[in-house]
Amino acid sequence: MTAMLTVRPAGPGDASDICALLNAVDMIEIGRPETDLGTVEADLHHPDVDLARDSWLAFQDGRLVAYALVWADSGPGRVDGDHYVLPAHPAAALRLLELMEARARELAAGAGPGRLRLQLNIKPTLDLSLLTGRGYRTVRRYQVMTRAVNPAADPAPVPPAGLTLRDCAADEADRRRAHALVEETFAAHFGHVDRAYEAWLDHLDARRLDWSLVWIASLPGEGDVAVLLTRDDRTSMGWLSHIGVRKNLRGRGIGGHLLRHCFAAYAARGRDTVGLGVDIHNETGALALYEAHGMGLHYAVDTWELPLHSQG
Repeated sequence: MTAMLTVRPAGPGDASDICALLNAVDMIEIGRPETDLGTVEADLHHPDVDLARDSWLAFQDGRLVAYALVWADSGPGRVDGDHYVLPAHPAAALRLLELMEARARELAAGAGPGRLRLQLNIKPTLDLSLLTGRGYRTVRRYQVMTRAVNPAADPAPVPPAGLTLRDCAADEADRRRAHALVEETFAAHFGHVDRAYEAWLDHLDARRLDWSLVWIASLPGEGDVAVLLTRDDRTSMGWLSHIGVRKNLRGRGIGGHLLRHCFAAYAARGRDTVGLGVDIHNETGALALYEAHGMGLHYAVDTWELPLHSQG
């Protein structure tokens, strides 16, 4: 007897079930659960997501087996999406892809050549032939890298001459300055999207961000030269979200100092692991910097892209 497939939009009350599904996928793809409930809740409450039209849950005989979400806060024509499916459920995987693509074409309409992007583990639970057969192609690979930290091995580092750090806990002006530095230092990075300050806060889910773990680096005569944005709201590890140095000051040890500062800060907070994501083709040499400081591969993800044509 053929199992019955049903699909409906997600709602805020589905967060726990979605989190459990994503952790089941995590177990298969990376060997341990790493999805936090807060992350799922942030996605479901994002101001640019209309859950009734932008989200889908697929059930096989009443069991949740797949989840998808699309959003369009990255500029004209670009739509991003998440797609998670348990193995051996090709009908659910295909149906959610079809729904995502149809909605993505609506969201991208009138903005010139559109595209839908997904990020998937390089060995995902999704059958990749479903993607290649529908015209998707890989356009980038990222590594999630981790490093063990502890207070004995990671004391507070000595800064380069004249370099000082200040956190952004108390001053709204410093938070806006951190935003400006992120925009400047990441402007040439693949996939970077220019966002105004308020939109950037939404993108970060800033309501869960501890601004005492966001630092700005300054040098005499140069002013603010770098930014280090980290967050401690993941169960599995401390997370380094952004480390950016102004272009004319790269190669002077500032990035390495910020990285070591992050290790020391999280070791002092009792964390045993710090992680980050890096574009392996990053032209600033970020991958080599992280490897030189003892960070190693945890897992890798590919960015898949589908050109969006109005007729499908």
